[in-house]
Amino acid sequence: MDNKRRRFNLLTLFLISVCLSFQGFSQKIQLDLDKTYQTIHSFGASDCWSIAMVGKYYPESKKKQIAEWLFSREKDSFGNPKGIGLSMWRFNIGAGSTEQGIESKITSEWRRSESFYTAGKFDWTKQAGQQWFLEAAIKYKVPYTLGFLNSSPVQMTKNGLAFGSGNLGDWNFNTEKIAEWTTFITTVANHFQFNYISPFNEPQWDWGPNKSGLASQEGTSINNTDIAWAIKRLSHNFKTTSASAKIIIPEAGQLTYLFQKNTNRPNQDNQLVSFFSPEESTYLGNEFSVEKIISGHSYFTTSPANALIDMRKQLNIQKAKADLDFWQSEYCILGDNAGEIKGNGVDLGMKTALYVAKVIHADLVHANASSWSWWLAVSANDYKDGLIYIFNGENKGENDQNKFDADLYDSKTLWALGNYSQFVRPGMKRFDAAIDQPKCLISGFKDQNSTVLVVINSGDEFNLNVSSFTSNHTLSSYTTSSTQNLKYQNIDSSQVQLSANSITTLVFAAN
Repeated sequence: MDNKRRRFNLLTLFLISVCLSFQGFSQKIQLDLDKTYQTIHSFGASDCWSIAMVGKYYPESKKKQIAEWLFSREKDSFGNPKGIGLSMWRFNIGAGSTEQGIESKITSEWRRSESFYTAGKFDWTKQAGQQWFLEAAIKYKVPYTLGFLNSSPVQMTKNGLAFGSGNLGDWNFNTEKIAEWTTFITTVANHFQFNYISPFNEPQWDWGPNKSGLASQEGTSINNTDIAWAIKRLSHNFKTTSASAKIIIPEAGQLTYLFQKNTNRPNQDNQLVSFFSPEESTYLGNEFSVEKIISGHSYFTTSPANALIDMRKQLNIQKAKADLDFWQSEYCILGDNAGEIKGNGVDLGMKTALYVAKVIHADLVHANASSWSWWLAVSANDYKDGLIYIFNGENKGENDQNKFDADLYDSKTLWALGNYSQFVRPGMKRFDAAIDQPKCLISGFKDQNSTVLVVINSGDEFNLNVSSFTSNHTLSSYTTSSTQNLKYQNIDSSQVQLSANSITTLVFAAN
């Protein structure tokens, strides 16, 4: 037996014995390290919108601070993490609406995007602001990068714009340009050495014009038949050019479109069956470079609480039958969520952080997500869509006042995500964990060298008894609360204090 395996087995036995005895005011934790589930792939966020401005115009010191918050795995002299250590960075491959200016008919320049492809030639100086953060992610050794498209380049669309007609399922693409499209994506993927490419983002939404003929962002609707047709050709091009990137589909606009039929979304629903059942004409499960992963967004499925859990359990049953992994690839708080929390209004505090942590927990535990990503890494909006915010005083919004410089605000949501992303690393296995406390949620993860527990406490402060802790193992805690951001504590007593309204990560490591 090698040393690593021996250490792991000892740690397993240790945790089974001591964690069963954890208790504080009658609360108990039950763990079964032999009952394992998904292998964790990554935790991520995207560079859409504000990153383009920040990376291009902001002072170097502020860009470096944002990059440290997002990507760093280093700790300060007190043992506190400097950042959240994301393991996936999502890069928006633009369609060229920025070059069109007001003729793009996209109302805000913040929501337009440059394109690497103009007049049949590639220009790698474009999207400079986003490239700054992509390079920062690589320097910080973020394990995975993914390029995603909201729209095909405007030269390839039917209407010459980066958004479609507004009719559901109407793909804004000139099919005569398919060879040019596959070459474009392959070239960009190879140039940036993306690990993954996601060609279609939220295909169920229309993204079309308002009554004035204007739109809010790049995007196009597309149906399952057209997705399959395009992916087969992209896959063929990847194969003939030996491209290394893997293809991720379908980035469903909400989770129910993955596993349910929906009369309002004909040929845009039940995508798990459409793309991964061999008897379907749209089957993609045997295509080169297409990963055996079903990806979707957790929007509009997180409330009320019983729906949050039930929908994910249904998804998990269906994906297990098809032997697929699941990636929750984009989320922020939208809508009013049955009165639980509203998307409008920035909240830098714990209310939003705890709600988001609850969603992460549900996606990991009930849907067995192997990857989990947030939407905007940086936001200027008065909305619950960012991890980091850029404002000039009370001036909020995607406007000229915040375009060139602004103050930086790290939210508790950033650090709550860090309770997972910093410690639950690629390759870890989730194992069975439960806590006998109605206002607590717990999840457990392990690899050969350490075991990690993430405890979400939405109730009052209480203690966990760790009196069986031995000198053969170290125990560290990292707490995010109203006054702490992944605050480190070395546990050398018989008690672990869980603060009220907090997220705490406990890390057991073999000496």
